[in-house]
This record gives sequence, C-alpha cells and structure tokens, in this order.
Amino acid sequence: MPISHTTGPSTAAEEGAPGEPIMLELVDESGRTIGTAEKLSAHVSPGRLHRAFSVFLLDDRGRLLLQRRALGKYHSPGVWSNTCCGHPYPGEPPFLAAARRTTEELGVAPVLMREAGTVRYTHPDPHSGLVEQEYNHLFVGLVGGEPRPDPEEVAEIAFADPWEMAVLPGDGPFSAWFPTVLEAALPAVRDLAPDAGW
Repeated sequence: MPISHTTGPSTAAEEGAPGEPIMLELVDESGRTIGTAEKLSAHVSPGRLHRAFSVFLLDDRGRLLLQRRALGKYHSPGVWSNTCCGHPYPGEPPFLAAARRTTEELGVAPVLMREAGTVRYTHPDPHSGLVEQEYNHLFVGLVGGEPRPDPEEVAEIAFADPWEMAVLPGDGPFSAWFPTVLEAALPAVRDLAPDAGW
C-alpha cells in the first residue's frame, strides 16, 4: 500500500514572536519546574533538561501521521519524526501546547487526544551537534481533518502503517528521538488502533 505524501500552504506563525527569545521550562528528573532557559541555549551540549511534548495522531485506518522536518530548521532538519514535537511555553500545560503546535504546524486540530505518559531521554543531534535532553509528555489521538502543513516547519508528511514506515528511512533518516518516543507511546497507540498492527 503506497504511502500518502502531502505538503500545503503556510497556515502557521513562527513559534514565538519575531525578535523575542523563545523560553523553555527547565525541570528536574521528576518533571518539577526549576526555572527557564532560552531555547537554543537549552540545546547546546551537554543540554539542559527541559519540558517537551510529542504527539502521535492516527487516521481512520490506524496509520500514523509522520512529518519530515523542514530543511530550514536549525535543529534536525530534513529528518522524519512523529506527528508533532515541541516545547510548552513556561507555565503552559503540555496538553494545550501539544494541541496548539499541532494546529500551527500541520493546519489540523487533533481529535480525542489523550495523555500517553512521559519519557526522559538525552539524544545528541549528529547534524547540528545540539542535544535533546528532555522530559517529554506523550499524547495520542486522531487526525481531525486534512492536514495543511506549514512549509516553514514541515517539508513533507506521510501516513504510514508499521510496514510502510520501514521504507521511510530511504527518503531520509528518522530524528534521533523518534525511536524512543515511539516505543514509549506504542501502548496508547495500540489501544487507539488495536487492529492496525502496531
């Protein structure tokens, strides 16, 4: 079964206001907020542990919506990853941040999105030398319409089942964090799409 690829017109504003630094919420190992840091500085090696989120949206056939990150992104450009990743603003609930960024990046609102746990990891980005040191909140849900990705954020999208995902690395690698967040989210993905083979 072929993979469905789509791109579309810009529908989202940049994350953060132009000219203003984007601030992240720093956390301890249990996920408690301990301060803030500017986004880029939090990713400079060895990295600072900060709050993040990862979204996994499925279509009505149980296929996972994946995105290939835009080539212009300073961090992990051109790699495939899950539906949406990002960082809440300081004080912003992760659920609201996940819904907001999914809509901004992909032009589609998630449906029946629910929490799927957390995962903590440290992953260097071999391309940029930056480090993802994250306390990541996971969310799983359904695609609520036809995606219209913002080309400044997303180069390409694909709906893929587990077998179709095997061919995607031929078009470009997966993000360093993708295997970790996918494994952590799989129980919730399987609950949502029990017959999809996940």
